[in-house]
Amino acid sequence: MRVVVAPDSFKGSATADDAARALAGGWLAHRPGDDVRLLPLADGGEGTLDAFAAARPDAERRTVTVPGPDGRPVAAAWLLLPDRTAVLELARSSGLPLMASPDPLGAHTYGLGAVARAALDAGATRLVVGLGGSASTDGGTGALRALGLRLHDDLGRDLPLGGAALAGLARIDATDLRPPPPGGVRLLVDVTAPLAGPAGAAAVFGPQKGAQPADVTLLDDALRRFAGLAGGDPDEPGAGAAGGTAYGLAAVWGAAIVPGATTIADLVGLPGALAGADVVLTGEGRFDETSLTGKVVGSLLDSAAAAGVRVAVAAGQVAGPVPGSVAAAVSLTELAGTVDAALSDPTRWLVEAGGVLADRLSAR
Repeated sequence: MRVVVAPDSFKGSATADDAARALAGGWLAHRPGDDVRLLPLADGGEGTLDAFAAARPDAERRTVTVPGPDGRPVAAAWLLLPDRTAVLELARSSGLPLMASPDPLGAHTYGLGAVARAALDAGATRLVVGLGGSASTDGGTGALRALGLRLHDDLGRDLPLGGAALAGLARIDATDLRPPPPGGVRLLVDVTAPLAGPAGAAAVFGPQKGAQPADVTLLDDALRRFAGLAGGDPDEPGAGAAGGTAYGLAAVWGAAIVPGATTIADLVGLPGALAGADVVLTGEGRFDETSLTGKVVGSLLDSAAAAGVRVAVAAGQVAGPVPGSVAAAVSLTELAGTVDAALSDPTRWLVEAGGVLADRLSAR
């Protein structure tokens, strides 16, 4: 059989690339004669860069030191493809794990803009930016300021970085803003949240970044103030991604907000891989009803169904009924006996899962 192994990351335990290698190893141990292709995927959040790097070995990996979300320097990697497309991942420069401690009001995305500036300096003609895992709720203003935008209060003073400072915004000066590359900017998002309101960036994601109820109110009002001056469409699905970074880059820099899972799948060549496949193996940390709402596994199920390819799923946990579009599913927790056992050695249980799925699909 021709098998495509295309999992998402198992967050906190295995990257998509590691998961793909382990699942493939288990499958081949039971069916050594099969043609197995690895194609790790992502949805625009953490793991986006790794997914591109695995699928595009011709990509050049570069690193630049930029201010992190709390101002301390971080080394942020990005990719330059042969066609001069640059692939950036916000989590590498402005992600929550880079914070010494949460700072929901002062954290910023300046580092992301600095990486974008480095990519443009290197000759990139198109940017693909994975948005996810951000530490801040600054509407992407930090990134835009790294690209030359200036934000002033009512006395003409430059605002400090961070989302809370936007409450004092009176004027936006784009005179020195660097123009976007000629091939445009695509923002890969894995949420449909608008910029503000009860389903917006501050209300839904702010608490994950340390925001208390009063902070959420302040940040939501600050984002609304920014939107009142920047224009654009703050209600566009996905505008609230990465603390509103999607909105800011779309409204001020003309970037396009696109669904991460399907866009990445297209860019790394999933449609072509499925065209010649008999089976696709996928997986994620938890497979449940939310997996079918625009995430990697759900998007892959749709693509595989259209291509007439059987799908098998390995997940850390399988919750709820498995849809009929899945030919076989296996839970690492059930194989290991407990959640802790599965998390303590995910590679072992992913290999085991690959073998179990090979046997189940061979019997059908």
